[in-house]
Amino acid sequence: MAKAKTIYVCNACGGSTPRWQGQCPACQAWNTLEESLSESTSTNARFQGLAQAVPRQKLSAIKAEDMPRLPTGVDEFDRVLGGGLVPGGVVLIGGDPGIGKSTLLLQALAEMSAAGVSVLYSSGEESAAQIALRAKRIVLAAPQLEVLAEIQLEKLLTTIDAARPQVVVVDSIQTVYSDALTSAPGSVAQVRECAAQLTRYAKSTGICMLMVGHVTKDGHLAGPRVLEHIVDTVLYFEGDTHSSFRLVRSIKNRFGAVNELGVFAMTEKGLKGVSNPSAIFLSQHAEMVPGACVLVTQEGSRPLLVEIQALVDTAHIPNPRRLAVGLEQHRLAMLLAVLHRHAGIACFDQDVFLNAVGGVKISEPAADLAVLLAIQSSIRNRALPKELIVFGEVGLAGEIRPCPRGQERLKEAAKLGFTIAIIPKANLPKSKIPGLRVIPVERIDEAISAANELS
Repeated sequence: MAKAKTIYVCNACGGSTPRWQGQCPACQAWNTLEESLSESTSTNARFQGLAQAVPRQKLSAIKAEDMPRLPTGVDEFDRVLGGGLVPGGVVLIGGDPGIGKSTLLLQALAEMSAAGVSVLYSSGEESAAQIALRAKRIVLAAPQLEVLAEIQLEKLLTTIDAARPQVVVVDSIQTVYSDALTSAPGSVAQVRECAAQLTRYAKSTGICMLMVGHVTKDGHLAGPRVLEHIVDTVLYFEGDTHSSFRLVRSIKNRFGAVNELGVFAMTEKGLKGVSNPSAIFLSQHAEMVPGACVLVTQEGSRPLLVEIQALVDTAHIPNPRRLAVGLEQHRLAMLLAVLHRHAGIACFDQDVFLNAVGGVKISEPAADLAVLLAIQSSIRNRALPKELIVFGEVGLAGEIRPCPRGQERLKEAAKLGFTIAIIPKANLPKSKIPGLRVIPVERIDEAISAANELS
């Protein structure tokens, strides 16, 4: 029997090479080549002549209509999806093991089946009995929910074609394999081909397809990067598995806004949506403490109030430490240089530790001003007012730049009882917001002076 030929496939671009290399020759990415079996092309699939031409359409002649949405019955899940599932749409959900991916999808299918929607839950990791035990544990009543334990792609597609449900969950795509390929389930070729086949079937039939994906130790979706390009929506579960809160973030969405955030609490009866997520991102202090500043950040279409905490302490080693949790590490070093150059506050002999309360990850630059005010509050050991909120981007010249949707941020803060705001001058609202005193600033030294006067 001939020995199977092995090749090395890049999990970033899908390119292949006969020998292992440190760098992919196709996309120049490092350490992305994985060993796989070479797949031979069948005779029927070879090029045998010109294919029949398909009809073309002019863009101006195509009617653009809003896609109908299918609500899942879980409000926070619908928010992240952009209003619900779209017929023919393919959703990929990734996250750490045990964070709640299967539980959330099982709850959503139960809600939809109760509303008269035909659904199918296909699991390759658990047996039907295990799924029934989990549904019983979280007290889930879904008499119309159909369950299938199958990992072979051809059998799965045949079952779906016979039942024709409106929504199908495949848990997970790494366990599904096709007989047309000789490689093992979970390999780059199998994941790419199975995802492409399921996506084509969903597009041709109008079935909503939700696929669960494994993640690597770095937190990225396992398998080839082309997997994220095939699907319509990519969702990530965030948060610590030891915490009771889970965050679902939209990374890609062809039918809605990206960076939308859904907040859930893990309870004995499964995941429950959090109606006021700002409450979990604020520390429960009786009084404000030095080094704490409340930021109004924007996650998709939702403004959130997050407490930024800073601790500045004398360094006992030659190289002071700079550690940021939930914020960008390199941006912290840049902001400390701006604080020294334009506000005269030096931290070159101090350890600086930064934390965003609640496990949320903040990537927008609107957190700059809150970070610097928290740092100077910790240095002075003077607490900022409890009713103060802050947002603004800080430039290298020390200027305070405006942030998008400033009006919505201020209204959210006023609704939650905050009465003072230090914001960029360009974000000054045209009409006064009741109960909110707004202090506009143009430079970082002005912002620090205003904060010192308040404290």
